[in-house]
Amino acid sequence: MRRRVKAILILLALLAVTAGGGWWYARATYAAPGPLAEPAQVVVPRGGATAIAEALAERGVIRDPRAFLAAVYLTRGQGPLRAAEYVFPAGASLREVLTVLRQGRPVQRRLTIPEGLTARQIAALLERTEGLFGETPAFDEGALLPETYAFQWGDTRAAMVRRADQAMDAALAEIWANRAPNLPIATPREALILASIIERETGKADERARVAGVFINRLRRNMPLQSDPTAAYAAADGGVLERPLTRADLERDHPFNTYRIRGLPPGPIASPGRDSLIAATRPEATDFLFFVADGTGGHAFARTLDEHNRNVARWREIERQRNANNNR
Repeated sequence: MRRRVKAILILLALLAVTAGGGWWYARATYAAPGPLAEPAQVVVPRGGATAIAEALAERGVIRDPRAFLAAVYLTRGQGPLRAAEYVFPAGASLREVLTVLRQGRPVQRRLTIPEGLTARQIAALLERTEGLFGETPAFDEGALLPETYAFQWGDTRAAMVRRADQAMDAALAEIWANRAPNLPIATPREALILASIIERETGKADERARVAGVFINRLRRNMPLQSDPTAAYAAADGGVLERPLTRADLERDHPFNTYRIRGLPPGPIASPGRDSLIAATRPEATDFLFFVADGTGGHAFARTLDEHNRNVARWREIERQRNANNNR
């Protein structure tokens, strides 16, 4: 009996030592630096701890998926793991990795919709944006506000379209409420249409209100706007014209061709930014009725047709010289 009791005591002592060593090893593994040599941005997938372990091991964030799963189990009371895109610091231990997965802030990606894009161009931009998923829903021309939008990996294109649509509605309502008095445009939609033309006419911030003033003056006199971007939009059937405008384009009967119609076209020709919306509703008060490119990226403005014709002649000479230089 004494021998048996002694053997049991020795076995218990060995088990205690083994358990203590295992606990010490587990704690050391949990806190030990991980294999990452530098910070890594990783998409953590849905599908549970096993799928996450495999993804992290593949990206070199952890060494052993089994140790990771054991750490997840032992710390399960600290909260669930969240699927998202995270940045893991260099040398992140299992403790740090789990803290990121439970408490970390997902990576904020950004999508910039530039001013002046057509609906087709914006749809193409959404389709090629990494991190967005799902189909791009149809949306009207000019419906989305050009801006930079933050999003997370896994957000949908439909959600992005809703956000940009709501942003345009809010911006247009705010800007329309602060419009100048006695404008020859009667609704926020007409302001949107005019702003889209302004956006496509000039990329210079200090010209937008002056260009708007020219169009407002022409609208008041019931003169055709004669805007080249509207003729180009018509010639491309709502797309982007990849060639110079021709006389046939200017003479084409089309509801968007403002060389052939009076007043505004039936809809926007692109998505205008906030500055163009403001210009359309608070135009510069001038006597100008004409403008043409001046060769510097801006425009030469004129009050009379004679003055405008002289500006056009100068622009054509600039074009002629450029073409000659390009052909040398």
